Amino acid sequence: MKIHFIAIGGSAMHNLALALAHKGYTITGSDDVIFEPSKGRLAAQGLLPEEFGWFPDKIHSGLDAIVLGMHAKSDNPELLKAQELGLTIYSYPEFLYEQSKNKTRVVIGGSHGKTTITSMILHVLDYNDIAVDYMVGAQLEGFDRMVHLTEENDFMVLEGDEYLSSAIDRRPKFHLYKPNIALMSGIAWDHINVFPTFKNYVEQFRIFVDGIVTGGSITYNAEDPEVKKVVEASENTIRKFPYETPEHQIEDGVTYLETPEGPMPVEIFGQHNLNNLAGAKWICQQMGVDEADFYEAIASFKGASKRLEKIAESSTSVVYKDFAHSPSKVKATTQAVKNQYPNRKLIACLELHTYSSLNAEFLNEYSGALDAADEAVVFYSPEAVKIKQLDEVSAEQIADALGRGDAKIFTDPISFQTYLFAMNFANSALLLMSSGNYGGLDFERLKGLIS
Repeated sequence: MKIHFIAIGGSAMHNLALALAHKGYTITGSDDVIFEPSKGRLAAQGLLPEEFGWFPDKIHSGLDAIVLGMHAKSDNPELLKAQELGLTIYSYPEFLYEQSKNKTRVVIGGSHGKTTITSMILHVLDYNDIAVDYMVGAQLEGFDRMVHLTEENDFMVLEGDEYLSSAIDRRPKFHLYKPNIALMSGIAWDHINVFPTFKNYVEQFRIFVDGIVTGGSITYNAEDPEVKKVVEASENTIRKFPYETPEHQIEDGVTYLETPEGPMPVEIFGQHNLNNLAGAKWICQQMGVDEADFYEAIASFKGASKRLEKIAESSTSVVYKDFAHSPSKVKATTQAVKNQYPNRKLIACLELHTYSSLNAEFLNEYSGALDAADEAVVFYSPEAVKIKQLDEVSAEQIADALGRGDAKIFTDPISFQTYLFAMNFANSALLLMSSGNYGGLDFERLKGLIS
């Protein structure tokens, strides 16, 4: 097949392009800008566009399909040409469904935890030599790509994102997968630019549950009241498997999970991650992995990239980097690090970077999110607020929303770095939470201060 990607440079899109090229498809693509690592990975496989921009002459009747990325707008000249020619146009999730419609689809949904749970499942399956197709939202250790597609594998494991599919398909991605086996980890209001009310946001998860194929199953976090309400109210003819955080202890900075064979040390920590582990266990068992094999495999799971990732450590200090940006995840991650290192000073640095987090009306959702930190530091860019065309927010608003009058709040990246690099990190745990990079924080220099 000949497939053309409009906006090939995205994190998800370029991985799908690489997977299809590996499968033997002929792939072309365009984008107006491509950053690393996408740029280098596409170039290595001969898929990097010769020049950046949109070129309608790349679109012709010899193409079997177009895959349209979220980055492309509805007036994209290549898209308009494809529509004019009547070509088949897929959004990213639509194309993944087409590739997996004859397989057993396992879809992991939820406002938070879905990347970690999907990563856990893939780690366990790989450890036990069970080959599956997959799509996950982070680069995993031991895996070449974030997307893998074959003709022969029986299962397709999909991370089910609730964000929109494309500029011309406004359905949430996870509505398109029609799972046989599904999981829901949690519901906490996000993407307020698309779902302006909490009620509207929750409705997307109800649709997800009702979209599970008849006779399928939903594994759900019974500790989340919204998840419990949505799943238990569904009249879909499916099996329902609740899960809860497993018993565990923390000793000398190591988390021990209670198993039928006794306490077992694990690499991950935090109640939210152990809750994720319980969900992953249920899914793996439905895919044919027995309990003992699951525990043996999960003991070596170190976490998904940028999800509570340890980036530096000395005898008296440690630094973690986490993708956390939603209020519930920020709170859970901060509490997890404090619980893991109760006798160390916890310095929690949060970058407000997303549309939701920079919205003045949404800020109050962060109330108490940094309570577990001994020192709370916040960075945000007023320029990013302007770019997103939002009302200005002030340092006072942020401090009031957090309920931390003592929070240090920075709007200038140089001032933030200067403050951070001047710290004494002895007997401390530094937690950096962001989906951005704090305006260009020098992480290598930071690591040097710790080691």
